[in-house]
Amino acid sequence: MTDSGKEATSKRDTTIYEIARITGVSASTVSRVINNYPYVQKETRAKVLKALSENNYVQNDTARSLVTQASKMVGILIADVRTTHHTDGVYYIEHELSQNGYSSIIYNTGSDPDTQAKYIQTLSQRRVDAVVLMGSVYQNDSVQNAIMVYLPNTPVAICNGYLDGKNIYGVMSDEKTGVADAIKLLASKGHKNFAFITNHYTPSNCEKLEGFRMGLKLYVEGGSAQEIESGDDVSQIQQATTDLVKCSPKTDAIVFADDFVALAGLHALVELGIKIPEQVAVVGLNNSRYAEISNPALTSIDNMLYDTSLIAVRNLLEVLRGGRVNHRITIGSVVVERSTT
Repeated sequence: MTDSGKEATSKRDTTIYEIARITGVSASTVSRVINNYPYVQKETRAKVLKALSENNYVQNDTARSLVTQASKMVGILIADVRTTHHTDGVYYIEHELSQNGYSSIIYNTGSDPDTQAKYIQTLSQRRVDAVVLMGSVYQNDSVQNAIMVYLPNTPVAICNGYLDGKNIYGVMSDEKTGVADAIKLLASKGHKNFAFITNHYTPSNCEKLEGFRMGLKLYVEGGSAQEIESGDDVSQIQQATTDLVKCSPKTDAIVFADDFVALAGLHALVELGIKIPEQVAVVGLNNSRYAEISNPALTSIDNMLYDTSLIAVRNLLEVLRGGRVNHRITIGSVVVERSTT
């Protein structure tokens, strides 16, 4: 054979059938090793991996997708990329998908349900293998109907939300109990006059409000309670907090629906000369990095974003491998106490 012939042979793609012949196992076993399926004996897996490395095997994803109809692409929908809590979750999810050989398409959908439904249709046109929805904002009829119409057989995971469907898998944080636990902590420190401030009422924020009410019922005797919707702008949140303190000066504890809202409210309290936590205790939710570096450091309810995101994406990967997972999983929340309480 000439040198050019040898070069042509060395550049020719090695197939799984050649790897199977070299290792003495079936082509299906080689395929299971390549795709990291379980139930392959340790010695067999090591032998196949060694052969793949020695023969410079490179998987042809384009050809594979034509045969399997798999795109190795996952769609991720996020309502607002400016929401750091959700973008942190996207980071964890995209990293895990990449580690498992999948690429991601990320769309910024906004919070309008009909617009969100159009993005579901777009993902069906892109022939994605799976979909991740970030947050309870996707917990609406428009999105559920769009999934049933456009992605009836595509695995869909919702982080901190749930929709009923044979191909939909929700991973929820028990924020309701987390908020109730925060009320218990505040009541143990003598606080009696509470307020709950949210920028808007998503399904998740409604669960937090239910936790607020439950905590008051369980742990607070007497006193007062207010529920306030401020709007999304920082100025609106600050104004709502200012109005609360001026109109209800006995208020001595405020639970905010998330850390961003809490920090805006905290700024307003400091501007008013309110001593924290001596006069007013403050609790946020998400336990974001900003809670740690704020001054004073913000007590916040950790709704386990990392765990929620990782469970959601690993559930999808398991379903894509042919496995079965629970359609609804709930994990606990924990109050992380800092200077504001």
